[in-house]
Amino acid sequence: MRKNGNSHSGRASFSDRGWLLPFLASLLVSVTLFLATILGIFSSPYGGDSLSFDFISFSRREDSSGYFVESDLKMPLNPPGVSQLKGPPRLAYLISGTKGDSQRMRRTLQAVYHPRNRYILHMDLEAPPRERIELTMFVKNDPTFREVENVHVMAQANLVTYKGPTMIACTLQAVAILLKESANWDWFINLSASDYPLVTQDDLLHSLLHLPRDLNFIEHTRVVGWKVNQRAKPIIVDPGLYLSKKCDVFWTTARRSLPTSFKLFTGSAWVMLTRSFLEYCIWGWDNLPRTLLMYYTNFVSSPEGYFHTVICNSDGFRNSTVSHDLHYIAWDSPPKQHPLILSIKNFDEMVKSGAPFARKFEKDDPVLDKIDRELLGRSVGRFAPGAWCVGSSDDGSDPCSSRGDDTVFRPGPGTERLRELFQKVMSEEFRSKSCSAQR
Repeated sequence: MRKNGNSHSGRASFSDRGWLLPFLASLLVSVTLFLATILGIFSSPYGGDSLSFDFISFSRREDSSGYFVESDLKMPLNPPGVSQLKGPPRLAYLISGTKGDSQRMRRTLQAVYHPRNRYILHMDLEAPPRERIELTMFVKNDPTFREVENVHVMAQANLVTYKGPTMIACTLQAVAILLKESANWDWFINLSASDYPLVTQDDLLHSLLHLPRDLNFIEHTRVVGWKVNQRAKPIIVDPGLYLSKKCDVFWTTARRSLPTSFKLFTGSAWVMLTRSFLEYCIWGWDNLPRTLLMYYTNFVSSPEGYFHTVICNSDGFRNSTVSHDLHYIAWDSPPKQHPLILSIKNFDEMVKSGAPFARKFEKDDPVLDKIDRELLGRSVGRFAPGAWCVGSSDDGSDPCSSRGDDTVFRPGPGTERLRELFQKVMSEEFRSKSCSAQR
């Protein structure tokens, strides 16, 4: 049998005690620091009475939120109920389109243009590169756009499926760009190429001047009744997340139960949302926006539910909602997934509604010419004029070729229609429809 050549292996050798002195010194320092810490916490630095353990007990304090970093971020930058009236308002627009929409997007842009506002144009991946280049060159070559630098075309073309979450993703990307490039806007409005304004921007900005800047115009209602089975429980897959060609969403055979940690809301996909709420959606400091974004990834018609559910489940914003999408939309009876196409026969009802926007319109429908002529005072290929247009109109010249003070507005007949609309939607009866009243 092989013998172990080291008779002291496996046990400590006490012949070398060089470690003892450093160990004792380290122990003395540790004990000293520990006693100093104890005395520093539980005795008053001013010689007063000793402090009880309740000093560091979160459960015994009335408010311990100051200990957590989220407490500094949980409230919106402009809390609801606090109006931030700092000069005339500014709007940020997203105008989106697909294949064949380049001309319509140009027309809508000219009809809603104002130097105070910001504009993002997005043509989805289904549009050929030629159309996107034409739209970009139109913006680049326009002298007003070039001077003011408030119109931009998104270089990244996203594939957008209306019923799926890709529309939400595209909207959030546009919002992030707008937040990064400019701090000077109050509300965000999303339009498609089939939308068109019914009032001038002078009418709209002048009317918004008298409203609190914390209001979110978003039509919404609780998901109940038939919507539970047809909207909330089905699980869909948006092919736009995986493919490079647009097609309809895929329906799975699986079903899901309703969530218990938040309540579902639905409504119109067309909104006017405050900057502070959209900052919350992008930053998501309490994680609700990100949680719901994941939830709505497989939700049918998620653009009609994501922002609605976020805002109605947020303590900081649910009291800021006005349940109106600021659009005139005609539906058949019973209503289906898509609205009716508007025409001349809808003109009087559009005007009577008081809404600043309407949809859906066919390309170059005669009713658009009637709106330009009778409501906007707009000529073909030109901006809808406002007080900022100070050029001469002699000999058919474009008065908007010379730009004046963009803080001055020239309200027209559309202002009175907007005043009546805002009085209605701000009434106590109408506000009872807000999500805070439906919880």
